[in-house]
Amino acid sequence: MLAPGCELDPDQEVVRTRPEDVPASPSTSTMIVSFLRPPSHASCTACGTVTFHIVERMASVIPASNSSMRSDRNTYVGKRFVHVKNPYLDLMDEDILYHLDLGTKTHNLPAMFGDVKFVCVGGSPNRMKAFALFMHKELGLEEAEEDIKDICAGTDRYCMYKTGPVLAISHGMGIPSISIMLHELIKLLHHAWCCDVTIIRIGTSGGIGIAPGTVVITDIAVDSFFKPRFEQVILDNIVTRSTELDKELSEELFNCSKEIPNFPTLIGHTMCTYDFYEGQGRLDGALCSFSREKKLDYLKRAYKAGVRNIEMESTVFAAMCGLCGLKAAVVCVTLLDRLDCDQINLPHDVLVEYQQRPQLLISNFIRRRLGLCD
Repeated sequence: MLAPGCELDPDQEVVRTRPEDVPASPSTSTMIVSFLRPPSHASCTACGTVTFHIVERMASVIPASNSSMRSDRNTYVGKRFVHVKNPYLDLMDEDILYHLDLGTKTHNLPAMFGDVKFVCVGGSPNRMKAFALFMHKELGLEEAEEDIKDICAGTDRYCMYKTGPVLAISHGMGIPSISIMLHELIKLLHHAWCCDVTIIRIGTSGGIGIAPGTVVITDIAVDSFFKPRFEQVILDNIVTRSTELDKELSEELFNCSKEIPNFPTLIGHTMCTYDFYEGQGRLDGALCSFSREKKLDYLKRAYKAGVRNIEMESTVFAAMCGLCGLKAAVVCVTLLDRLDCDQINLPHDVLVEYQQRPQLLISNFIRRRLGLCD
């Protein structure tokens, strides 16, 4: 509160909150102090005291440089919003999401993305476009399909499509590629005031000890040592982050899978590697420094540790989403059993049908969440 006899400088901007939105005795453990950086903070004209508004679960900074981003956040009080864990973002007049061809000055991000509730990411640009068109039909939206354009068309790094409350984005292959995309996607959701967002990675994988075509819902992403961790090298330090995913979301997805006929699904660990060939114990790469026996021993130990499939993005996906307050899941179909072979040799029509299985499950999940199921 202001000191007695003090007034706010009318020329300075301030986050405005209704009195009823601010608890009488807020608990500092569940509150976030929301303030505006100079010169946009509200200060007491008599004593220079900076005024802070304590608002439950409200984001921390509204850039003074983007009027569209200074909208009232009262509707977000009490809801789960997207965190960013970087105080330096507060000091930036503009945030350029370079690899998405978006920015806080060049685009009205709240108007473009503020209604997003479901984000689906996958490696293939074509597959994510197909998913967006599929969701458009499933949701029965009036917008013409030809109006669903690639929002990131100005760059060739990723593609992005929006249909209703669903955002579909490609992330390429491997941890570095998806990591870059996630940094900018999470900032995008934060700048757009998105709340109660569910994010799901859908894709393909290699199975271990399970039949091709099985859909694996990840409970925990593990590294190549079967440990539930993501190790990020930051400067000259190794920072270890948790890779647990939302258990309630995994169970909800599993229950949705039971409603789809002939749809083999299980919940299990997913191993994330840095490489498709040697890193996954394949014998068919340009390099191979181990025997068939060592390969099989390794994969059998992975199975014993609870691993049911292998891919190359889940650990960083789980770690980043968890740190930023996003409910996240990984849903991948298996294209082969790595205990039997290394190469994918499915007929084309079977391969296409398998690749569509995660999309079908997520469609059923989203429609159920939106109350559109019969």
